[in-house]
Amino acid sequence: LKKNSILDLLISIAAAELVGLVSGLLAGNIGAVYQTFFLPPLAPPGWVFPVAWILLYAMMGTAAWMIFSFPAPAARKKKALIFYAAQLAVNFSWSIVFFRFGMLWGALAVIILLDILVALTMVKFFHIRKTAAYLLIPYLLWILFATYLNGGIALLN
Repeated sequence: LKKNSILDLLISIAAAELVGLVSGLLAGNIGAVYQTFFLPPLAPPGWVFPVAWILLYAMMGTAAWMIFSFPAPAARKKKALIFYAAQLAVNFSWSIVFFRFGMLWGALAVIILLDILVALTMVKFFHIRKTAAYLLIPYLLWILFATYLNGGIALLN
């Protein structure tokens, strides 16, 4: 990797991590709110979430960098990165809708939209660089699990 390439990678990862950090800050005391819910089966302890998200945002940033830096038609890369940005914006909003505003059913609609956008982003990435799409598999699995948790919490609370 060239020096500029490494810097671009670090910026891409930092940008994704920053989205998660700012969303979490705007969402309020996520850990305390999570403790108040009746939880569905398989709900993990609260400490699991920040650990998982740090890893997932790093993988997302890496995948986006792989698309950005890959020699492919600019229009195709732009379209893929627009989908990436769209899913990142929806991702940003979910914690705020769920935790800050307590709109559990509204958050379920948001996360279902997120599931769809991530799947579409993966398809766009796959057509440019398969490895970038594969890096998003853990993210898709995690948010599908989060969709289950969101639905379960909405039903139980």
